[in-house]
Amino acid sequence: MSTSNRISAVEFPTPTRLHVAVAVRDVAAALPFYRTLFGQEPTKVRADYAKFEVLDPPVNFSLNASGIGAGHGAGPQHFGIQVKSSDAVDAWKSRVEAAGFATEVEAAVTCCYAVQDKFWATDPDGHRWEVFVVTQAEAAVHSENRTVAAPACCPGAAPACCPPPEPRA
Repeated sequence: MSTSNRISAVEFPTPTRLHVAVAVRDVAAALPFYRTLFGQEPTKVRADYAKFEVLDPPVNFSLNASGIGAGHGAGPQHFGIQVKSSDAVDAWKSRVEAAGFATEVEAAVTCCYAVQDKFWATDPDGHRWEVFVVTQAEAAVHSENRTVAAPACCPGAAPACCPPPEPRA
């Protein structure tokens, strides 16, 4: 994946942490519940996106707007494991491939208003998992330079880790 090791632009105290991306119909409407559940404010909020970086339990939890008719409704969108370097991404990828599972690589892609190096793998039931490092903590757009095919749940959808919302009327 990388010729040089890129280090995470985001600090977190554990070597890894889970990432859960949830599709919601309205980010603003969902925020009060998740503020209460996690007992903290989100670390990043946009009209179509919010991220909570929770220390206990260690999780990068994101809300992604998903308009009705966008190919999927509310609920789990994908899962991930956030690591601290592109070398760590490569090590996880090697382990997954050595076990015979296919991977899809993305390097220096903009996803969720950040730049990331990552790979994707899909479990036998179709659950998408990404292992990623954030190499730039802020980006001006939700997603660009995406090369991964749309998940089976979203045929014909534009490729993206966290699909941006459908235009609202």
